[in-house]
Amino acid sequence: MKFAIPPFVLTCLAVSASAQELPVLPVDKHENWQAIGRVNAAGFRKREMCSGTLIAADTVLTAAHCLAGTDGIGPKPEEFTFVAGWLQGEAVDSVRGAAVWVHPDAYVQGVLDIRYDIALLTLDRPAQVTPLPLATAPTSDNFGVLGYSTRRPHMLGAAFDCTGTETSHLLRLSCPVTPGNSGGPVVTKVGDSWQIAAVISAMGQSGALAVPVSRLPAP
Repeated sequence: MKFAIPPFVLTCLAVSASAQELPVLPVDKHENWQAIGRVNAAGFRKREMCSGTLIAADTVLTAAHCLAGTDGIGPKPEEFTFVAGWLQGEAVDSVRGAAVWVHPDAYVQGVLDIRYDIALLTLDRPAQVTPLPLATAPTSDNFGVLGYSTRRPHMLGAAFDCTGTETSHLLRLSCPVTPGNSGGPVVTKVGDSWQIAAVISAMGQSGALAVPVSRLPAP
């Protein structure tokens, strides 16, 4: 028997297509965010593109459904390509996948549970881009959200004025997201630098839903 997705999750997935776009990140700011890129898949049934972020030279953080769909069945690792710093048709680096780790509770009941919608794509070589660090714990309730959308796939979208609170194992944010933003980072300011606090999963009734990076395995 398949697990019934909670009603609020169905709402999130249904309304995401009509949500407002993230503002375009100015081109002159793009250099600061080259660790963020597109996660592209080939050789599989049609699926939306996703976003992802380098958290180590050979490791991309993204959403589980970006790598394994809603049912846990996805392309082979080598069918993924991470294009870092994608901007107007050009990438800082482009690296194929080598292995996939999906949170073990993401599909434990047969369909996606977005509370564990988090995954890692290991690359077949180190990318020539400086990774973004993970936050051990958010230092405030103010966040930034970044990602590529299917409507605007060649420009990075970003908003840095999002409020958020963690409830029911999810970070609930005031900023909207659209298809393609999934897997993108939610960042928080720690001192003078931005660090990754969560991964975008879906759109709720009032804003984005994201999975905290505390769901990742200990290094």
